[in-house]
Amino acid sequence: MPIRIKISELMGKNKLNMKQLSDLTGIRQNTISSLYHENSKRIEIAQIEALCEALNCDVKDIFEYIKEEKRTR
Repeated sequence: MPIRIKISELMGKNKLNMKQLSDLTGIRQNTISSLYHENSKRIEIAQIEALCEALNCDVKDIFEYIKEEKRTR
């Protein structure tokens, strides 16, 4: 997947578990788990805002775009 979700790193830096982050953001624990394991297919803008607030970070700290190398034949 070309977009990496760095929630696990940010949770570690802030010493938060999934339940604590869920409580701080109002985001369901299952959704936090999907983000943590980078299995999430989509995320709401309001959830991104809540994560930035709770983790004291910027959007660019949560997501990383990884360019895929072009395949040559």
